[in-house]
Amino acid sequence: MKLGYVILYVPDVAAAVSFYEQAFGVAVRFVHESGLFAEMETGETALAFTAESLLDGDNLGYRPLRADSPSPGAELAFVTEDVAAALDRAIAAGAILVKAPEDKPWGQTVAYVRDPHGFLVELCTPVG
Repeated sequence: MKLGYVILYVPDVAAAVSFYEQAFGVAVRFVHESGLFAEMETGETALAFTAESLLDGDNLGYRPLRADSPSPGAELAFVTEDVAAALDRAIAAGAILVKAPEDKPWGQTVAYVRDPHGFLVELCTPVG
């Protein structure tokens, strides 16, 4: 088995796609004609967005996330050689700064932002 998707439930798929293109430079891989599902080009594991409205009848017990609500107990992480530049780009696109770049004991530089929907996003250098 392999991890195929990380799927974020959002109120507006088109807005999420636009933000992730601008903030993190990831390209669109696929958008369904309904506008209710999209995938981003993020390597072997795709980042995808699904409209919250598709879940309304599925009884999955999900909690809608909003910019002013606490972040969930998970994050997305984008790896880059230049965290400061990635952070500037994300903030210019509308990300909310959570934590400025910090050097970790294991040699990684890490910063955190929240996207407009409230998801926590880590910007980091490769480990090692």
